[in-house]
Amino acid sequence: MQTGLYIVGTPIGNLSDLSPRAIDTLKNADLIACEDTRVFAKIASHFDIKTPRVSCHEHNERDVIPRLLNDVASGKAVAFVSDAGMPGVSDPGFRIVRAARDEGLPIFMVPGPTAAISALVLSGFPTDRFTFCGFVDEKKLHDDNKIRHTIIYYESPNRIMNTIASMARIMPERKIAIVREITKIHEDVIVGYPADLMRIDAPRGEIVIVVAPAPEHKMSDDEISSIVNDIVAESTKDAAAHLAERTGISKKEAYKRLVKANK
Repeated sequence: MQTGLYIVGTPIGNLSDLSPRAIDTLKNADLIACEDTRVFAKIASHFDIKTPRVSCHEHNERDVIPRLLNDVASGKAVAFVSDAGMPGVSDPGFRIVRAARDEGLPIFMVPGPTAAISALVLSGFPTDRFTFCGFVDEKKLHDDNKIRHTIIYYESPNRIMNTIASMARIMPERKIAIVREITKIHEDVIVGYPADLMRIDAPRGEIVIVVAPAPEHKMSDDEISSIVNDIVAESTKDAAAHLAERTGISKKEAYKRLVKANK
């Protein structure tokens, strides 16, 4: 193989999705750096990959990356894989790529499945513009709701129902798609408004949430009043800002409506 760092995408559930090129790369590389060598062992066993492996994850990157790049500089081919999907997408990977590029070392891409893009396509929501926000941070949902095009999140099954409830409060007018277990036996997509999805059984497995673009139509007075009732418990100043974000009305108008509602 040509000397260089090879970023290799691995399956997100179905081992059959590992490409022939990825298999050849992993078999013929001098070394494979893995997010978790135990997780990669399943792929290695299935495809009879005997290449030496070393662990490289967010907790040891600082020590391991220089050694890996030294191997590349000395003429070796080093493959890098995360536990699933494309390295660097909410997974380790971007730091070693950045470091290799800073040192002028050759870098090659061996693409593979990505949960975020797969979920986006499965959602049926517009794909011309989208923002990937990684794992949901409830504290940032108000700011995220200012993104008016499609949004993609990762989420864990133990937090999913709380996240849906938060979305029902913060972005009730936007449909969401709960996409889980992509490429696996129990692959499933549930689409609806957050308030409606609060009644579903808690989804299990690997989960991606896709949020549809914000609707362009102006909300009716009744719709705005319903949202006012959701947030009147907040301080009037904060609630006015949130109401303006969620409805598209001015902060001044939002403040007037909240003062009226609190009388």
